[in-house]
Amino acid sequence: MKIFILLIVAYLIGSIPNGVWIGKLFFKKDLRDFGSGNMGTTNTFRVLGKKAGIVVFILDILKGTVATMIPIYFGLAINPLWFGLAAILGHTFPIFAGFKGGKAVATSGGILLGYYPPFFFFSLLLFIIILFLTSTVSLSSMITAVLVFVSTMILPLIAPVILPQQDWFLTGVIFLIALFIIIRHKDNIARIKNGTENRVPFGLFPKKK
Repeated sequence: MKIFILLIVAYLIGSIPNGVWIGKLFFKKDLRDFGSGNMGTTNTFRVLGKKAGIVVFILDILKGTVATMIPIYFGLAINPLWFGLAAILGHTFPIFAGFKGGKAVATSGGILLGYYPPFFFFSLLLFIIILFLTSTVSLSSMITAVLVFVSTMILPLIAPVILPQQDWFLTGVIFLIALFIIIRHKDNIARIKNGTENRVPFGLFPKKK
């Protein structure tokens, strides 16, 4: 019963719609009525600006981190990744925002931060490099998700300082997260194919002013 209740807590943490609440509180805007209509980091940057985007990015990461560390706080003998998955479910289908949430990229990163920080920073570096190469957040998110999945199998063999041992449960969870992220980006994939996807103003293929 205790584990079940704490999984619900993890879901509720994931359900906190940071972008929506910050938009309404400080900008008098409902983020879902502008841009892509998404409440995540990318649309926050686009609609509310850089400062708000950075704040939402950090808070969305922390949702995954705090949720993942719940069993550590309470000394539970259960894999913390289950709580991270509950947070992703909350972020994607938030009870506090009509069950219409974001794409869980930042929150997924937060799970890695809570589970094993060196692997999180490795994944973040991957994302930054790919974002520079593509200038497209959605494409970078999907490519990074796939590469992080592959990395769970390779890094323990070649760079144990980043990921010290083979963790097949982690590999399975990252596979599900990567698949989920790709599915959630189906509209972005269509725009990428049509050449109409939004780009950031930096990198090799920056947005034209």
